[in-house]
Amino acid sequence: MKMKNYDFSAIESKWQKYWDEHGTFKASDDYSKKKFYGLVEFPYPSGHGMHVGHIKAYSGLEVVSRKRRMQGYNVLFPIGFDAYGLPTENTAIKTGVHPRQVTDENIKKFTGQLKRVGFSFDWSRVIDTTDEGYYKWTQWIFLKMFENGLVFRDKTLVNYCPSCKVVLSNEDSQGGHCDVCHSEIVQKTKEVWYLRITEYADKLLQGLEEVDYLPNIKLQQQNWIGKSTGAFVNFKIKEQDEQLRIYTTRPDTLYGVTFMVIAPEHPIIQKYRDSIANIADLDAYKTECAKKSEFERTQLVKDKTGVKIDGLTAINPITGKEIPIYISDYVMMGYGTGAIMAVPAHDTRDYDFAKKFGIDIIEVIKGGDISEEAYTGDGEMVNSGELNGITNKKEAIEKMLTVLDKLGCGEKGVQYKMKDWAFNRQRYWGEPIPIVHCPHCGMVPVPYDELPLKLPPVKNFEPGTDGESPLAKIESFVNCKCPKCGCDAKRETDTMPQWAGSSWYFLRYCDPKNDKEFASREALKYWMPVDWYNGGMEHVTRHMIYSRFWHKFLYDLGLVPTSEPYAKRTAQGLILGPDGEKMSKSRGNVVDPNDVVDEYGADVLRLYVLFMGDYEKAAPWSESSVKGCKRFVDRVWALQDKVVDSNEYSDKLKSAMHKTIKKVSEDIEAMKFNTAIAAMMSLLNEIYNVGSITKKEFRDFLIILNPFAPHVTEELYQLIGCKGVLDEQEWVSYDEALCKDDTIEIVCQINGKVKAKLTIAADAAKDDVIAQAKADEAIVKAVDGKNIVKEIYVPGKLVNLVVK
Repeated sequence: MKMKNYDFSAIESKWQKYWDEHGTFKASDDYSKKKFYGLVEFPYPSGHGMHVGHIKAYSGLEVVSRKRRMQGYNVLFPIGFDAYGLPTENTAIKTGVHPRQVTDENIKKFTGQLKRVGFSFDWSRVIDTTDEGYYKWTQWIFLKMFENGLVFRDKTLVNYCPSCKVVLSNEDSQGGHCDVCHSEIVQKTKEVWYLRITEYADKLLQGLEEVDYLPNIKLQQQNWIGKSTGAFVNFKIKEQDEQLRIYTTRPDTLYGVTFMVIAPEHPIIQKYRDSIANIADLDAYKTECAKKSEFERTQLVKDKTGVKIDGLTAINPITGKEIPIYISDYVMMGYGTGAIMAVPAHDTRDYDFAKKFGIDIIEVIKGGDISEEAYTGDGEMVNSGELNGITNKKEAIEKMLTVLDKLGCGEKGVQYKMKDWAFNRQRYWGEPIPIVHCPHCGMVPVPYDELPLKLPPVKNFEPGTDGESPLAKIESFVNCKCPKCGCDAKRETDTMPQWAGSSWYFLRYCDPKNDKEFASREALKYWMPVDWYNGGMEHVTRHMIYSRFWHKFLYDLGLVPTSEPYAKRTAQGLILGPDGEKMSKSRGNVVDPNDVVDEYGADVLRLYVLFMGDYEKAAPWSESSVKGCKRFVDRVWALQDKVVDSNEYSDKLKSAMHKTIKKVSEDIEAMKFNTAIAAMMSLLNEIYNVGSITKKEFRDFLIILNPFAPHVTEELYQLIGCKGVLDEQEWVSYDEALCKDDTIEIVCQINGKVKAKLTIAADAAKDDVIAQAKADEAIVKAVDGKNIVKEIYVPGKLVNLVVK
């Protein structure tokens, strides 16, 4: 009977239906089994549906998870939806369709796409951060933080997006633009909610020593937290009984401080405004600064602007000299103490400022020419009293710390670049913050047994005015009774940021239907930590640091069994458009996975996103390479005609089979999926060269290919009459002895220059190899008329003959 062409459409839907009906990928509740918890970043369900980048992001751990099941593990490989946030709300405002409906439609769309690709997710554990049964626990954890002093309110300058009418964290407005609509942001004073993540800065740094993250991921987290050691120093104000406190990493340069700069918003200005002669100038400058984003204010390369304060003078605590105080936009109240000491001789920004305003520049580190530019290198201390002559920076800092201690004007200190997390949005589509404002009791938490505090149904999702949430307009929601004293009170109307739901979602997957606790202790003890987490590099700071913080907090309360949530974290590179640029709708270079599945099938898409290059690096989409993967699948399908009924490996393919099984097994663990697929392609070529394949060889080949291309392999497994389904088979083992090459190629050098290549027996002795080298035609010619003075053999690599 003639073999039919591979009908991927019918076969893929057949197996997807089978997996669905049999719950094939459900994690078991049998906690006696060895477990594997593989986690991918759950998607934000947008109206555009998935792009091929999502498919690549999930395919890595998809392959690992399918392999682990065959290795006998109880595998938890879950999926869910991170569905709160501005994009959905903006769609709702535009279309008039409620965000709940928009979200449900988008989730349906994403689910359909994921199932079409054949991902082995446990669909019985799907979570949705906007579901009341889920956000009840997001609110519960928030209240636990409130109870433990990690939630507070504070007035601050916030990044405000005039277009979205929403307050943004620094993280959501990088580069001075709103993450969502890309409008320029402005500064606005507002009372906002914060989570005290800085309390956990040291724990977050120490925890990085316990985990297996890519080096770049660890580095990015360390830089984000930005721990620095230095000193706090107090500068007295000549005219008042007051002092300005600064933090510096270079206390050794205090003798070179010739002026100070404070933030235009520094409270000392308000406090002594009656004593400041040029207060009108300071007020005008402050107003100008409010129009600039934080990004603009802290840019290094820009004209230095500022105003000298007429009426407040500082005293350098080490030299006793009077020094002027300026306000300038590059100093922010939210960073450090809102005041800095300036050492113009050794800091480029301070140097430019001093030159512009005619301020003294005093050299305290020898090595440059300060008449030309600031010297920022190391060197001998000069003009620095008891520090003079010290050439070691560390020693100079230690010495100055003892001086500060003796004078009582400063002490050693630590600062972090990471700031407390601005934890609120003035929008509708987010978790309501479960706090009541009572005129008598202050801020009162909503009782735990009243959670979830539900989002009220609304028809108008338009943002409120002046940075207020749309919830502020709903009197039935706002007006309530104080849970403590029973008097009239007002509900908080801000909602949580989108990061809230993703800060603990990995815990909910362990026990997603529990309505008594966020997850049972038994489930957490079994499943946690996540064994392997894969996601995008863009989330290794914000999301990962936020979620590690929430997890560590719960660990400190004894509610989770591990101090770190993720044992291992890897990342995938972007898929670029066919033009080599980042995919974007505006460029018109987005590849829709549905289109690829329609034309070539899911297995081809799965193979291609892993075959296109190094998993961790960016790679452009290539239609011709997709077709190459299609040819591979078709040739695998055609192998059914070449099967010989034998339950052994043939002599011709035995070595190739063992080598390929070893390569694929190891490459999956190292995320070298492209080379694993290449090895299977090479094996396929060898099979075709031999012209036949035994049933045993075909079965084992299907097992190692299955995690990559599960549909075609399942179908072929049935067609050749194997029992059961592939998913339930054991991963194949290999014999190390059969993986060794009989012969290897080495280079032969004369005086370090390659002259020939030799094929030698893999286990050849040194004398035999050197004899073979000397007999080689090219080597004979090269040494003619010369003496061999030394013979070097590096086993398996090279022979080098030194001649004179």
